Amino acid sequence: MDYRKIISDYADVPGGLIEAYHAVQAELGYLPKEVVAEAARVFNIPTADAYGVATFYSMFSVKSRGKNVIRICESAPCHVAGAAEVVTALERELGVRMGESTPDGVFALEFTECVGQCQATPVITINGKPYLDVKPAQIPSILAEYR
Repeated sequence: MDYRKIISDYADVPGGLIEAYHAVQAELGYLPKEVVAEAARVFNIPTADAYGVATFYSMFSVKSRGKNVIRICESAPCHVAGAAEVVTALERELGVRMGESTPDGVFALEFTECVGQCQATPVITINGKPYLDVKPAQIPSILAEYR
């Protein structure tokens, strides 16, 4: 995968840095430091600013992570509805803690802020696909879709 070409394709696009990061991350699963450095060069910004963009938005990751990113909302409505129990079920089923990836690189667990589905809490997303009103007992069957 030629990340340099992907980044250069967005050099003249308004909001191109974010679009380039999306495109590279779709290929690699994260934004390695050489990608951030190349983006800084192409967009003619300080490396610290390019890194700031890569770390500010929760949709980007600067560390390697599992292919299927599972995010659980940690807002108050999800918390009250039982998100902690869903977290426990996810960690038990995958054998990793929040913020980690499975050793086989298939799953990553992350917290996120509100995903706008407060009418059906708790909510998890896997690669952006929402699962609403999640109960701990549902976790094995939900994960089976991605194994």
